Amino acid sequence: MGIEFGIHCDAPVTPLSPLFTAWCATERETASGVTLGDAEKISRLRALQAITLGAAFTLRMDDRIGSLEAGKFADITVLDDDPLESSLPLKDIGIHATLLSGRPTDAR
Repeated sequence: MGIEFGIHCDAPVTPLSPLFTAWCATERETASGVTLGDAEKISRLRALQAITLGAAFTLRMDDRIGSLEAGKFADITVLDDDPLESSLPLKDIGIHATLLSGRPTDAR
C-alpha cells in the first residue's frame, strides 16, 4: 500500500539489537517457538528498510538519516554476512565492524 513504517525494540524489555528486531518482524516467532500472525510476516528487505529509513521517516528525519546518501549523517555497521542472501537467521548474523561519525569502533 506504500505506507512507510518503522520498527523498533522495547528496550530494556527486549534486546537492543536491530537485527533481532528485524528477525522478529520476518519470523513472528514467540519465545516458545510458536509463529504468531504468520500473515503479518514481512520480507528481510522490508524489515531492514523499517529499522533504517522507515525509523528515520517516523522521526521526520529521513532527509538527514536512515540511508546512505550524499549529505546525510551515517553511522555504518558492516555485517559478517549479506542479510538478504544469508541462510542464517537475521538475529544470528554477526557484526564485523562499525563506524561511528566516520571512526571505527570496537563492535565486539
